[in-house]
Order: sequence, then C-alpha cells, then structure tokens
Amino acid sequence: MPQIFADTRQLHTPTNLLLLSLAVSDFLVGLLVMPGEIYLEASCWAFGDVLCLLYNYVSFIVTSVSVGNMVLISADRHVAICDPLHYNTKVTVKRVQLCVCLCWFFALLLCSIILKDQLAHPQTCSSCFGECVINIDLGGGILDLIVTFFLPLAIIITLYMRVFVVAVSQARAMRSHVTSVKPHSVSGRAKKSELKAARTLGVLVLFFLVCFCPFYIFSLASSTFSSSAKYVQYLFDFNSCLNPLIYALFYPWFRKAVVHIVTLHILQPGSRGDNIM
Repeated sequence: MPQIFADTRQLHTPTNLLLLSLAVSDFLVGLLVMPGEIYLEASCWAFGDVLCLLYNYVSFIVTSVSVGNMVLISADRHVAICDPLHYNTKVTVKRVQLCVCLCWFFALLLCSIILKDQLAHPQTCSSCFGECVINIDLGGGILDLIVTFFLPLAIIITLYMRVFVVAVSQARAMRSHVTSVKPHSVSGRAKKSELKAARTLGVLVLFFLVCFCPFYIFSLASSTFSSSAKYVQYLFDFNSCLNPLIYALFYPWFRKAVVHIVTLHILQPGSRGDNIM
C-alpha cells in the first residue's frame, strides 16, 4: 500500500490521547444523543422499552465521560505548566491510557448506579405507549449532581486557578529578568500572556456553567426528564459541541491537520513526511 498518508506517530502524545477520548465521547453525543432528543421531540418512541433504556443509558455514559475527559485534560495542563520538568515522567502514554479507561469505566459504573431501577425493570422507563423518559430517585439525582457537576467544576476551577497563578508568576519573572533589555516589548508580551491565561480560564468555566447549570437546576426541581426539559437538555448536549472549539482548535497542529484533510493534501505523495506539529 502506498505510503501517501501523513505519519501520525508524532501525534501519539498523552495530551492527544485525552483529546481523542474527548472527541469520541463528544462525537457519540452528536451521533446518538442529540438526534435521539430531536426524534423524541418530533414523534413518539417506537422502539420499545429496552431500546429506550439503552438509549438513555448510553446518553448518560457519553455525557459523563465527556465531563471526565475535561477533568483529565485540566490535570494534564496543570502538570505541564506547573511542573514541566517532571511532565514526561509523571504523564506517560500508558498512564494516560489507564486514566482514559478508568474514566469510561467509572462513567459506566455511575450510570449503572443511577439507573439501577430502570436496569432491573426496563418497562418503567415509560408510563404510556410511545413515551421514553427516565425517573431518577432523589439519591440518584444528588449523586449525579455531585459527581457530574459540582465535583468536576471544583476540580477544573482549582486546577486552572493554579495554572493561571503559575503563568502570571512566570510572565512577571521573565519581565523582571529582561526588563532592562527590552522593557516595552517584554512587558507587552507578559501582559498579553496574563490576559490570555485569564481569558482561557474564563471561557472554560463560563461555558461549563452556562451549559450545565440550567439542566441541573431543572433536575433538582423535577425528577422526570420529560419533553418539557428539551431546551435545557439541548443546552446540556451543546457543551459537547463547544468542547472541540475550546480545546482542539487552540492547538496549531490540529488546525494544520484540518487544512491537510480539507484541501486533500493528505492524499498527495510525500505527505507522510509533513511535519504538522
């Protein structure tokens, strides 16, 4: 087979493995969850109680994994910026692979605990023919609220606050070290770095809150995810559409890879040796 495709071994890094896991979970949200929500809004469920349970089960898993991947990426960036000298020894490909597998496993375990009643009795997913809803008890709702919202939010904010503090400290140290050489240009770059760190932190937390808060506020007020919750459900799922923009598009190699694919440069002979990093 002609070796016309770009060599992807240079992309096999711990960070990219996390981005791959995030991309898979977000892709499944876009492929399965969002079309299912649109279908339920447009017509009645016609595939039976078992498939209704399976759809809701998969929906819970992929959205939980998406949140878990966000936490793992936050931890990866925290180590890379706060402890760069030990990053290669602390964050290895095998350790990241293990963390990704554990993320998917615990998401499956969490959803099994929350939906244990529906797993035992699939017919309880609907109260009438053509309906597909989930009834979650108070304990399951609180567990989901803590594990999928409050705990990841606290971890992400804590990690990125530390990243922001370290980035500002490094920028100020660099500015103080060379201020006598190029005071204006260094000061401008330092201030730009500080603003970029603050803006990134704000964007991450803001979109997470905007997409998740309405959903969990509604879930606290109602134990049934019915069609009346469609708008907050859409907003909840929309977070998976924003994740590629927030994380992946900020990487220059990702933009170069997209250009290579869109322009079909990847099909040209010799593209295997292109450096997109």
